[in-house]
Amino acid sequence: MDALLYIVAGAGVGFAVGLTGIGGGSLMTPLLLLFGFPAPVAIGTDLMYASITKAGGVLAHHRQKSISWTVVKRMAAGSLPAAGLTIVVLDQFFTGSDSYTHVLTVSLGFMLILSSIVLLSRKQLLRHAPVLSDRGATFFTVIMGILLGVFVTLSSVGAGALGTAILILLYPVMSATRIVGTDLAHAVPLTLAGGLGHLYLGNVDFQLLGALLIGSLPAIYLGTRVGHKLPDVFLQRVLSLLLLGLGIKYTLF
Repeated sequence: MDALLYIVAGAGVGFAVGLTGIGGGSLMTPLLLLFGFPAPVAIGTDLMYASITKAGGVLAHHRQKSISWTVVKRMAAGSLPAAGLTIVVLDQFFTGSDSYTHVLTVSLGFMLILSSIVLLSRKQLLRHAPVLSDRGATFFTVIMGILLGVFVTLSSVGAGALGTAILILLYPVMSATRIVGTDLAHAVPLTLAGGLGHLYLGNVDFQLLGALLIGSLPAIYLGTRVGHKLPDVFLQRVLSLLLLGLGIKYTLF
């Protein structure tokens, strides 16, 4: 019976992702916490889930040549080592998952709040994007990659919404399609690295992961098809406000 519930949950999140474009981590991890899963298991399983569900999008963008692999390498140069170091810190400086659960929960709340703010103010970000030299853009891309590596590994949230915001700010001349493709291409190795790290820590539930994938993969496709016919801006704002409320809850309570 539980497996059926998780399949339905995966379908619901997948449909919402396809409908609104809001990242699965922002929705899936709070849902798993609501189901009673410990924060480390919810986050670790969601990271593995994200790496698998995002991979299909990367293949599609690669065929369309809408990925800047140069920028992906810059972000990954910061994010992947940072993700690995974050796992090492959790493993070496804490006695077990119970001792770092609070760190993960607060990080989740912080990233949900930040993601919701970014989603609500994306147009303003584009309007105030600075003009940087290639060297400056490279430097800040690596730095932002480091921050993403740490906080995505701690929370499973941000690889999509915050990654996109970083690209908008640092590469304002990049087309919207190319920004999405580049962000996805970076999100897959980042979430995979974080997920494998949590697997090493014992924080991945494979039965749960399988059930979520069974429900979500077809639902993402369905949501994408339906989303073209609905007012996506309104839906994004509603879900962004929901994420803001959840973020405040996990940060302060």
